[in-house]
Amino acid sequence: MAHLLGIEDLRIIVGSRALLDGVRLGIEDGTRVGVLGPNGAGKSTLLAALAGKREPDGGRITRAGDLSIALLTQSDDFTPGTTVTRAVHGDAPEHEWASDPAIRDIHAGLLADVSPSADVTTLSGGQRRRVALAAVLTADARIVLLDEPTNHLDVEGVDWLARHLNARFSGRRAGAGALVVVTHDRWFLDAICTNVWEVVPGVDPGGDRPQVPGRIETYDGGYAAYVLARAERARQAAVAAAKRDNLLRKELAWLRRGAPARTSKPRFRIEAAEALIADVPPPRDTVQLAAMATARLGKKVIDLEDVSLSYPGRGGGAAPGAGPADGAAPAEVLRHVTWRLAPGERVGIVGVNGAGKTTLLRLLEGVLEPTSGRVVRGTTVAVATLSQSTHELDALADLRVVEAVAQVGERVMVGGKELTATQLVERLGFTRQRAWTRVGEISGGERRRLQLLRLLMTEPNVLLLDEPTNDLDTDTLAAVEDILDTFPGTLVVVSHDRYLLERVTDHQVAVLGDGQVRDLPGGVEEYLELRRVAADGVGRGVVVGARDRPGSGRSGDDRPGDDGGPGPSARPPLTGAQRREATKALGRIERRMERAASRIEDLHARLEEASAEPSRLGELAGLGRELAQAQAEHAALEEAWLDAAESLES
Repeated sequence: MAHLLGIEDLRIIVGSRALLDGVRLGIEDGTRVGVLGPNGAGKSTLLAALAGKREPDGGRITRAGDLSIALLTQSDDFTPGTTVTRAVHGDAPEHEWASDPAIRDIHAGLLADVSPSADVTTLSGGQRRRVALAAVLTADARIVLLDEPTNHLDVEGVDWLARHLNARFSGRRAGAGALVVVTHDRWFLDAICTNVWEVVPGVDPGGDRPQVPGRIETYDGGYAAYVLARAERARQAAVAAAKRDNLLRKELAWLRRGAPARTSKPRFRIEAAEALIADVPPPRDTVQLAAMATARLGKKVIDLEDVSLSYPGRGGGAAPGAGPADGAAPAEVLRHVTWRLAPGERVGIVGVNGAGKTTLLRLLEGVLEPTSGRVVRGTTVAVATLSQSTHELDALADLRVVEAVAQVGERVMVGGKELTATQLVERLGFTRQRAWTRVGEISGGERRRLQLLRLLMTEPNVLLLDEPTNDLDTDTLAAVEDILDTFPGTLVVVSHDRYLLERVTDHQVAVLGDGQVRDLPGGVEEYLELRRVAADGVGRGVVVGARDRPGSGRSGDDRPGDDGGPGPSARPPLTGAQRREATKALGRIERRMERAASRIEDLHARLEEASAEPSRLGELAGLGRELAQAQAEHAALEEAWLDAAESLES
């Protein structure tokens, strides 16, 4: 593979702190790198240095000749009056980019709900973020650097982005380029990455002791391989530390031995002891969450009974409390939904942005009241909600972190031990200096950690989490998941993080914006299949949160024709079970078609490579036969897909 970029003894200084030092890395053609590390470790600064937006303070970065690099930052800076088309494609004429299938795929995957002529500055934050991502992906760049690209993307959008990046940066294609992505989405990392760079922050021990600069540790494979390799490194470090401690004890014991009048020791023994003391690897920042006692939960938790909710006069997707728009139709978010939460139930909620996931949580919390129907809560229910914005901390902006925790409780019992507010804050990963920082000055990730701790200290038995992974690094996410594993109450999680949902919840439901809550026996993968089928105009899924009312059909089942008889297909109507099986079969066929298309693309690339090398001309005949077989298989799958789609329309 061709070498694209090299890093030699890179040093980056921010203020008085050595963010990184002595970094040596390389990027090859076809490499897909995921960058991990705690908040503030220097991941975004590293990307800026790779892109040439920031000069290093030491060392050098070498780039291949005429190498083009595209960078997606976390901030979007658009000039007012810039249209979506100009923001993505600049001054390029439409016929140049509209004829490219890859660019059309980017438009369909990221900009389907955005008008090309719209002013970018008038769009929502999520839409602006997707416009910025589309501009980077359509750029003609050999290396693409993405800083938190999955922010503001729903589960479906993250799945599309993973498939797009895998196809574009496949190492099997010559000149595929390289990808470097900073993200805390672990499913996304596992889906796309061939390597992981972990940014380990430096340590300032204080006093006269020298500062330990940050460093980058490299791992082969995706997130799962990184976790295994990191665990093995930790085990080996523990063994080395045990050996070092034993040697140090022996050396110190020897230094203490001898006659009291002896005033000198052999210098080599003193140096050996000093070397053992100095040979201590810099520690990692750790976060340790602890389970608090949970109030008893009775048999009844929260029941939604025939609940409907509309925002009057808003015409869709408005927030409650907003004023009515003249002539706008009511926006119906939920329609005749019956849903019962059981004691100890652990459920994840997925859905498209703006479909009503947060509204559903606010109904469960009791902040919103339904337009019709009722919400029944058990007498022992104690609800705690972690909101997306952690706006609850805004009123505490002038308090110190320790004071914000002490406001809930000065002391709390954890694992049979009584801990003070200061001890709890330190276990949550706040250094002593950060523990006395004002709440208004801490980072987004620290705000979420702090608010989660405050919630757990109230001892809730129903926990509602709205996008809890926002702004959290992977170590903190692992700590949060550990505490959620031991939470004995009822847990409801809204998240686009597939890894979190599959890790801490037992089953998932979908909110698709049609007023219903749909069960997902097949998990997130079934949700994605349901969305793909809906995009093609076939199937509606299985409505499990809707109340079956006399005289109304079940979400697309048993649709009569205009004359009350069978529909135009003249096939017997499918039962609910048959429709579910047909939907699954359709999804299986689509996945096989994707694999077949990928194989055809790979064979085309191999044919091009073989035809360019005289020594490989003998391979052309065999590759040609494989290509013909793959194309025949793809054509047969297309026929099968059409048959399955027609059966669903009946």
